[in-house]
Amino acid sequence: MENIRLNVALLRRRVPNLTSAARSVGLRPATVSNLCTGKIPVGRAEVKTLVSLASLAECSLDDLIIRGEKIEMVETGIKTLDLFAPLAKGGTIGLVARPGMGQLVVLAETLNQLKQNGYTTVLLQPEGEYPELQDLLEDMDTVVHTIDEAYDLLAKTGKDKDIAFAADRSHVVTGEILSLQERLQDIGVDSVTTFLVDLKGEAVDEDLPYGPLETLWHFDADLAARYKYPAVNPLYSTSSVLEGAHLDQNHLTIQQKAQKLLRRYRELRSIVSVSGEDRLPAAEVQTYKRGERLETYLTQPFHVAEAFTGQKGHSVSLQDTLEDVRKIMDGNTDSIDIKDLTFIGKLS
Repeated sequence: MENIRLNVALLRRRVPNLTSAARSVGLRPATVSNLCTGKIPVGRAEVKTLVSLASLAECSLDDLIIRGEKIEMVETGIKTLDLFAPLAKGGTIGLVARPGMGQLVVLAETLNQLKQNGYTTVLLQPEGEYPELQDLLEDMDTVVHTIDEAYDLLAKTGKDKDIAFAADRSHVVTGEILSLQERLQDIGVDSVTTFLVDLKGEAVDEDLPYGPLETLWHFDADLAARYKYPAVNPLYSTSSVLEGAHLDQNHLTIQQKAQKLLRRYRELRSIVSVSGEDRLPAAEVQTYKRGERLETYLTQPFHVAEAFTGQKGHSVSLQDTLEDVRKIMDGNTDSIDIKDLTFIGKLS
């Protein structure tokens, strides 16, 4: 099948307030978001949807749809991210979470991994007091305070090195991030991978809190409440890298089977939480047990949190993650106690 995807960068430039614009032409913002991240393949989109998006961006369908260009995945060493919502190199990644769900820890671990791979890390300091940013600030290569300062640094450094650039949603709302990305594109700098966080926790209530994204990491209140960290929702998080032509078929197959198992596990868990495991249909007990083991395996100790948890951090290669998840779904860990799968790296 021809490798096609939406030109997210073009949408971001041409339609800053995509939520309102989409509604104005009868499009569901969630549909637009899923098309941007690749959760809905462009090949399955209705023609009228693509025509409406092209109209909003004031471009042709040929401009809106990119053909034959592969999106490069960057491994983070974080099992649940690499499996369900891979990092798109040079793209824009949005973290959607309320305070206390661990988004800054996930961001810090991701940036730490990218630094190990030669990236330069840059943070645009948000206005206001955010004590929770202190640990992140200490680990950044550079902290800038204005968009112009960010532009000067990224324009110079981005010609020779890959950059991981982080900013708060407050800079998105003002339009500063959009302006920055346009200016960098104008001079041909495409080596900047942008991470957007929401320190106030308002993004959870928005359909498209950051505009078009290549990758969405959606955090889950239930996982956080049960201390299943990183509390990234494996069903709502997604990435344009997941489009079939961009991803290894083995990865795609395991990812889809894992999502199916976790989706059913969550349904069964609601029964167990009310009535106990004894009320599960006999045919569903195995599904419940394996879903529980998979969810537990996806917890992970982070290097950046070692001083707080006293537990050694682990990075897990994508290949190891895929192999481990396959083993869990095939029943190879059915006899392993749940506690032995909690906050580990790869399977022993």
